[in-house]
Amino acid sequence: MNSQSFHKNSTLAAIADRLERLQHHECSGTDRTRAAVAMILREAGGDLEILFIERARDERDPWSGHLAFPGGKVEQGENPRQAAERETWEEIGLDLQSASFLGQFPDIVGANLPVRVSCFVYGINTAPLDMVANAEVHDMFWVSLAEIADTERHLTTMVGFSGTSMEVPAIILPQPDKPVLWGITYRLVMYLLEETSGSASSEPLPDPFKQQGIQHNRN
Repeated sequence: MNSQSFHKNSTLAAIADRLERLQHHECSGTDRTRAAVAMILREAGGDLEILFIERARDERDPWSGHLAFPGGKVEQGENPRQAAERETWEEIGLDLQSASFLGQFPDIVGANLPVRVSCFVYGINTAPLDMVANAEVHDMFWVSLAEIADTERHLTTMVGFSGTSMEVPAIILPQPDKPVLWGITYRLVMYLLEETSGSASSEPLPDPFKQQGIQHNRN
């Protein structure tokens, strides 16, 4: 990735501009469970940082212990954006009503579970001091996009999901003792990197799994 074009587009205003021009296409499979997540960004030291959570270990949770964005199931009577904001408040105590709404990525559907995920992107100026994780979240932390974009951190590796092992594209984050970033969250991060690389267009976003020839291993 060209570092000059990457940093040129690594601002909240630039992200909002790119998201405004995205084309949204209806996902197939209306019987899928609707879920929504919040991708939360902040500007720091001339770069963007992105907030991740590490889910608590729970045998009832298919994503137990995985890295993710705050979010969850869309409940009856609410739209996906409302669900993303409600879940963020419940999981980490961050009120996104006071954040800047930057836009939305095209929905993503899962391959191993029948889910359809909407991702809404927000920008905040500073990290609130009173963010508190609930019982569903083991940890939360910020990572710079420059570190995420470092190709030396990108690899193909084996992961476990629902009692099976599979080979998937992933990213090793700089925080020690953290699981690799993979699956739907990985795909959303790759979409963000595409939007900040300076090479994105208004065409539908590329599928990073197709790019790496591992289309069948999405979660």
